Amino acid sequence: MKRHLNTLFITTQGAYLLKEGETVAVKVDGEISLRVPIHTLGGIVCFGQVSCSPYLMGFCAENGVAVSFLSEYGKFLAKVQGPVSGNVLLRREQYRRADDLETSSLIARALVTGKVANCRTVLQRSLRDHSGKIDTDAISQASQKLSSVLRRLQGDFPLEVVRGIEGEAANAYFEVFDHLITSQKDAFTFNERNRRPPLDAVNCLLSFLYSLLMHDVRAALETVGLDPAVGFLHRDRPGRYSLALDLMEEFRPFLADRLTLSLVNLCQVQGNGFRRKESGAVWMDDDTRKTVLIAYQKRKQEEIFHPFLREKITIGLLPHMQAMLMARYLRGDLDCYPSFIWK
Repeated sequence: MKRHLNTLFITTQGAYLLKEGETVAVKVDGEISLRVPIHTLGGIVCFGQVSCSPYLMGFCAENGVAVSFLSEYGKFLAKVQGPVSGNVLLRREQYRRADDLETSSLIARALVTGKVANCRTVLQRSLRDHSGKIDTDAISQASQKLSSVLRRLQGDFPLEVVRGIEGEAANAYFEVFDHLITSQKDAFTFNERNRRPPLDAVNCLLSFLYSLLMHDVRAALETVGLDPAVGFLHRDRPGRYSLALDLMEEFRPFLADRLTLSLVNLCQVQGNGFRRKESGAVWMDDDTRKTVLIAYQKRKQEEIFHPFLREKITIGLLPHMQAMLMARYLRGDLDCYPSFIWK
């Protein structure tokens, strides 16, 4: 079992990270503000104008701690890591399966099934917990559409058809997403999913959390020896981590979407924590970003019962468990890839 390590998020602009003995030190305005032992870290994520000493980057690489650099608004820029671990035979098998469209379709159906089932659970939980505050008819109809999609996914379809079904399910889900927001409606209104850049506060939250999730999923895939750039549902594209996007699908509704709704509905974030640029893009201020990061880390520490492994694990370990199951499937140890379906 992989030890549950923490991710260190650096958001203070102008911060400088350096090595001090066996610790990662964070210097702000010429003063050391934080020291973290390297053995307690699984990754470091730097937002905006944050720099690292070469010695620290080498130290992190030697200890298996990936250092990721994102823009101030959460767009992935680059990552520094040590030699990739893993079995070359596993990656060769991954490449062979990805080149076979029939196998890719089979894996894609499992991934999409997990995503759609978890989207439906988000809607059903809202019906159960907030029936007096939401449009129950609209959400019930969307939930029924997703149930219909799940039945269709039991059939054998070409990959392009599976992708079309996934898009249909996403449209049905996001059409009612605004109904799931039960407070601060003036500041947090969701009309449609948009990105690059996000055009409202809800999309800003979603995109930011998806970036954090991408970091965790990519690290998990590399840990078990898989190539995060070669996927099944998402096809090869220069600069895109297709397998990480694949594996993210089943976690988006369970982790990122639900956390977005909790932050808004429980008033943990406020409308005045978001700013709009002249271009129309919306971004969050430093205090809001820190609130979201803390909430994300706390959510990862919560425990759930894994339906396939039949044991309790922390949510932060989910990407590692699913990456391990994907590797076992590709090696031939499992008959199919068991997607994570939240109960």
